[in-house]
Amino acid sequence: MTQSPFFGIDAADGAARAAWLHTPHGRVDLPAFMPVGTQGAVKALLPDRLETAGAQMILGNAYHLHLRPGEDVVARLGGLHRFMGWHRPILTDSGGFQVFSLAKLRRVTDDGAEFQSHIDGATIMLTPERATEIQNTLGADIIMAFDECAPYPCERDHAERAMRRSMAWAARCQKAHSRPGQALFGIVQGGVFDTLRIESADQLVDMDFPGYAIGGVSVGEGDTLMYQALDATLPRLPADKPRYLMGVGTPVNLLECIERGVDMFDCVMPTRNARGACAFTARGKVRLRNLRHRDDPRPIDPACDCLACRTVSRGALRHLFLAREIAAAVLTSIHNTTFYQRLVRQCREAIRNGRYAEFKEAFIRRYQQSEDDEQP
Repeated sequence: MTQSPFFGIDAADGAARAAWLHTPHGRVDLPAFMPVGTQGAVKALLPDRLETAGAQMILGNAYHLHLRPGEDVVARLGGLHRFMGWHRPILTDSGGFQVFSLAKLRRVTDDGAEFQSHIDGATIMLTPERATEIQNTLGADIIMAFDECAPYPCERDHAERAMRRSMAWAARCQKAHSRPGQALFGIVQGGVFDTLRIESADQLVDMDFPGYAIGGVSVGEGDTLMYQALDATLPRLPADKPRYLMGVGTPVNLLECIERGVDMFDCVMPTRNARGACAFTARGKVRLRNLRHRDDPRPIDPACDCLACRTVSRGALRHLFLAREIAAAVLTSIHNTTFYQRLVRQCREAIRNGRYAEFKEAFIRRYQQSEDDEQP
């Protein structure tokens, strides 16, 4: 179907797309879910385990890597791919969300954001130009424009100011971007206000970015308002460019958003839940600390072939979590990452076969019958 050197669509089923990206570090099949390696590593997972789990692309964060160890250190150590020991594609977030969620004190003007580091309290000024320079230096395959993420809830006037500032910053990022072969994505903002989302999307499309992200969701607004924001935004974005939904989400979120035309996702949910002794399966979550698993000889998921499911029982994992053994987080992270990668792979196959709606409905019906929801 649609083809370009960077992005192509192999099949579509309604708005859902089976597509691909081509980056300097290889191809990514879409829809894709990116494990989050905020500070230069995906928690509890080595690169070979990520690859075995099926991950094609991972995410790093410019805010955190700028604060520690510094982008110049990463560059001297061979760039972000060598630094992370990951030789497949990487996307970096500009740090806009972190500035507005982690920084203790901040002052935002049209020039940029001045804030105190959450690590040592140092005062830092981050502008669109500086955020772009940091990401150029890190050397990821895809980088993000610096934006202002409005909180939820907020008044329309606040969301409008943040959106307009983000659009001005996107143009400045585009002008500052200087690394050949590195794709810069614009980010749609506008809070939960449809008209602001539409205006933001239209302005970014006029700037002609190689891809577009939807930001400012999954910040407390709930699924209904998030889907409403997507329904307003996605039809305004070009069909021949990739669409990335930032910071989302649950397995059901992924299925609903893929049906609406989203191609790329990232979220800490698989690994964060794993460290909290919660495993994802096709029949919902398994809470491994539950007493009911003390003598359970079954794997997390009998249908899964990951290392955890091949080698340890639920009972053994429960013991490891209660004993605070690192192996518990490692094994459950392997499983959850494998689960998410299998899910998007199944979505790609269902789209190619023209049965995405059927697959989605069957998955959600089975997933919502979680075996652990009824017992402590």
